[in-house]
Amino acid sequence: MTLTDIAAGDRDVHDHQIVEEKTSLFHQLIAVWAVAFASMVAFMGIGLVGPILPTISEDLNATATQTSFLFTSYLAVTAVMMFFTSWLSGRFGTRTVMLVGLAVIVVAAIGCALSSTVVGVIAFRALWGLGNALFLSTALASIISASKGSAGQAIILYEAALGIGLAVGPLVGGLLGEIDWVFAFWGTASLMAVGFVAIITFVRGAGRSDGPIRISAPFKALTIPSLLILSVVAFFYNSSFFVTLAYVPYPLGLPAVGIGLVMTGFGIGLAVTSIVIAPRLTSRVAPLHVLWMGLVVFAATHAAAAFSSGVLPLLIVFVVLLGFEIGLLNTVLTEAVMEATDLPRPVASSAYSGVRFFGGAIGAPVGTSLAAFGVGAPLLFAGARPWSVRSCCCASSGISPARATWCTRRHSRRRRSSPSATSRRRMVVAGPPTVRR
Repeated sequence: MTLTDIAAGDRDVHDHQIVEEKTSLFHQLIAVWAVAFASMVAFMGIGLVGPILPTISEDLNATATQTSFLFTSYLAVTAVMMFFTSWLSGRFGTRTVMLVGLAVIVVAAIGCALSSTVVGVIAFRALWGLGNALFLSTALASIISASKGSAGQAIILYEAALGIGLAVGPLVGGLLGEIDWVFAFWGTASLMAVGFVAIITFVRGAGRSDGPIRISAPFKALTIPSLLILSVVAFFYNSSFFVTLAYVPYPLGLPAVGIGLVMTGFGIGLAVTSIVIAPRLTSRVAPLHVLWMGLVVFAATHAAAAFSSGVLPLLIVFVVLLGFEIGLLNTVLTEAVMEATDLPRPVASSAYSGVRFFGGAIGAPVGTSLAAFGVGAPLLFAGARPWSVRSCCCASSGISPARATWCTRRHSRRRRSSPSATSRRRMVVAGPPTVRR
């Protein structure tokens, strides 16, 4: 090979990198939009429950702590199953696992609508968590594989689906909850059925990985310091997140529509930060510094909300601000996990998501039960979680590898090695969606 050949090859790689960087976030294959739509509806299922929690409590004679188990049962099953979704997707294909997950969610939503006791609703929410785990972990890997842009752009698209889902879900839940809380579940079942049809129509191929994934792979992945530390961060942060979702409807004291509108503002803030603010901020500031600053502001906002719980306008403002902060933290953490190791993305996603959802499963009932000590106590508990994150990570000897790995990889989307390396990570509508290994 001559120097001329090498120079020509370098020019080709450089030209490809420029084309990839200029790819529009919204210029995607229809398969990506199908998965993103179904993801949005799946996240709606999380948000729609909040506005109707007081109504469910009243109709089914349940306490606030009992209704918080609508989140706990859902999140606990999701957390456990997340550890096995990479093995399932490797064995049966991402498309099959996504479709099974959506079908399970439809059945669970119908079951919730037909339940006449709080125990029944909790049980079907647990089944919902199973479907949620099967769908969401494979959906993230599929969107990344199918995206025409970088992995960072694909993650932004996924987080945007999260934000829009959490914005629309509470509003839909509040509006339908004004008629009857069961209609919120019927509406979700209908939308998930549409998502099922969209994926079966537009996403082609099984989407199996290049090789088998061991069932123990996500557990072994947590021995990698960078992934373990980011997962611990997500554990504590997610516990705060779901204390907010499970408890805030009660101190607001508004009708279902009013709660829905407040939580819609929360979700809009999350979406705006995910799409606009987070990418620009992390392009100028090291992601690790963004994370620390975000956690400090997140804790301070929870403390302010706790001390303002008796002043409705201030409480509403702080709840909406929390949406902006959660959008930033979600995007930074998810992109960091996807770029922190060379593991197959379904494995990294399974390990991280399993730990993360366990935080939500524990945080929601524990935080809500603290309302016995005062209206603001659950919010103070939620605000203390980010400080636990900071102390835990700074005391860990693994912070150096995490910092080094994350910071050196954070611009990896600008340093693609070659066109062929990128093409192997693309899912074509007419062919099987592949997952990077």
